[in-house]
Amino acid sequence: MYIMRQQALTIDEVIEEIDSIIEWARITESPLGYFPALYRKVTLRIKQGIADNYFENGERMEQLDIMFANRYLEAFELYKTGEGTTQSWMVAFETSQNNRLIVLQHLLLGINAHINLDLAIAAARTSPAEEIHDLKNDFDKINTILASLVDEVERELAEVWPMLKLLDWIAGKTDEALINFSINIARIRAWKVAKDLAYSPLNEQDSQINHLDHNIAKLGAKISRPSFLIRVVIGLIKLGERGSVRKIIDILM
Repeated sequence: MYIMRQQALTIDEVIEEIDSIIEWARITESPLGYFPALYRKVTLRIKQGIADNYFENGERMEQLDIMFANRYLEAFELYKTGEGTTQSWMVAFETSQNNRLIVLQHLLLGINAHINLDLAIAAARTSPAEEIHDLKNDFDKINTILASLVDEVERELAEVWPMLKLLDWIAGKTDEALINFSINIARIRAWKVAKDLAYSPLNEQDSQINHLDHNIAKLGAKISRPSFLIRVVIGLIKLGERGSVRKIIDILM
């Protein structure tokens, strides 16, 4: 059984907690291990970026990364213990029971909850009020880190679904551009929300967050239950996916 410490206090502790979730998922053959396998890569890149002085303020970026990660870790713990968490994460966690979903859907559900909800909250809490503007450049630099992972994740997904290689060859760089565009759009929205929250008193933020959470959960529902035509395509992809849950987690690592 996965047991979380109170709160991760360093990036190394964040990685330890993510590793614990991944190991639990490997043992239980749970698709809930797909997102943390991807998230681990992002965290390691951010850690390396801090060490290389890639960010303007490494200490602040570490604080942001830890607060950001703890929201996911806490949500996972609350779900595992049967307690309530945000609607966005509940959609992602509960949908893991649906064996009709493809790997990409599981990843997108995690990304939806974590970037669209958690990132804005973590940014606003790390840099409240006027301080939020000082965070902008480092916030944007994470886009570059995420974009650098697109090729790598595509290669890994091609191991799960070999036909992706053919589609990638047909689409050229178009698919990568679309993925990067989608990530950037999500982060642009997250930045707007972060600014709004940063200037709001703490006692007023809960209602804003609840409203945002509700809308993001609806987007998550669309990811898990798309239109009929997309479901047909997903069904074909599902037929071609290969490998156990444990093997797929290992590939995404």
